[in-house]
Parts: sequence; C-alpha cells; structure tokens
Amino acid sequence: MFQRLFGRERQANRAITEALYTRIVAAARQEPFYSAWNVPDTPLGRFEMLSLHMFLFQHRLRGEPGASADIAQRLIDEFFLDVDHSLRELGISDVGVPKRMKKLAKMFYGRTESYKNALEADDRAALAAALLRNVRPDMKEWPEAAALAEYVFAANRALADQPSEDICAGKLTYPAPLAA
Repeated sequence: MFQRLFGRERQANRAITEALYTRIVAAARQEPFYSAWNVPDTPLGRFEMLSLHMFLFQHRLRGEPGASADIAQRLIDEFFLDVDHSLRELGISDVGVPKRMKKLAKMFYGRTESYKNALEADDRAALAAALLRNVRPDMKEWPEAAALAEYVFAANRALADQPSEDICAGKLTYPAPLAA
C-alpha cells in the first residue's frame, strides 16, 4: 500500500521535473539566439544557453522553502544528468566523462555567480561582459551581448512574476528573445 502511495508521488514529481526541464531546454534552444544573436550552435554554445536558462530558473526559486527548494534541486540534478548523457552521446569515454563533468560543473557555477552579481547590481554592462566572456570567448567584441543581457533581465522579471505555486505545478514561461 505504501509503495503505491509513494510511487504515485514519485511519478508526479518526475512529471513535474520533466515538464519544467522541457520548458527550460525549449527556452534555451529558441532559434533567434543562434541565428540573430550569433550564439554558436555547437555543443558548447547550447551548454551556455542551457546554463543561462537553468541559472534563471534557479535564481527565481532561490531562498524559497519547501516544495520550491525541492524542485530547484531536482532540476539541477536533471540538468547535470542531461549534460552527462550529452557527453556520452558525443562519444566521450566512461573514463573521460567524470573529468569533463567536473570541469563543466565548475564552469556552470562560475557563470551563475557572475550572472547573479550582475543581476543583483542591475548592471547590464557587467552582464553583457560576462556573456561575452562565456558565450563568445572567441571574440573581443560581440555586439549581440547587450541584447542577450537585456533578454536576461526581461526573463528574470518574467520569471519573478510567475507564482511559485504554478512553477511547482510544472508551469513555466520564458519570454521570446526580441530581434537584435
């Protein structure tokens, strides 16, 4: 009897996790990022955009108790499972995956710290500089960084306006990027 009760709860949690993660991935894969804003449509470019949208999700739920904290943790776990799976699909060996995961985790948390600091300081220039450094390290200047920074501020506001209860039910909406 208990297995049936707890099993249903796990299935419901899994469905919510999958719904939210699907929305985060869809937001990160919006075509204008890659076509209009020149984000590289490569595994690393997609990692950067997914990391950015995962950061926005985590930032939205930061400091919230209960179900929100649990969902935030489940989503970060799902993110790293997806990254692990993607590395394996790219042909990275079982021996090489842990090394790369450690490096990618360090990259993710370093980026989230710089994004958080820029958002909290309401510093668009610092955010654009961080995005240039992380998303386009191959360029000295990236004119689209300012547009992406504006998108991040808009997405942060849009997520802040969404009730925690909706997010905990698997409902999440990111804005569409505007033309650069």
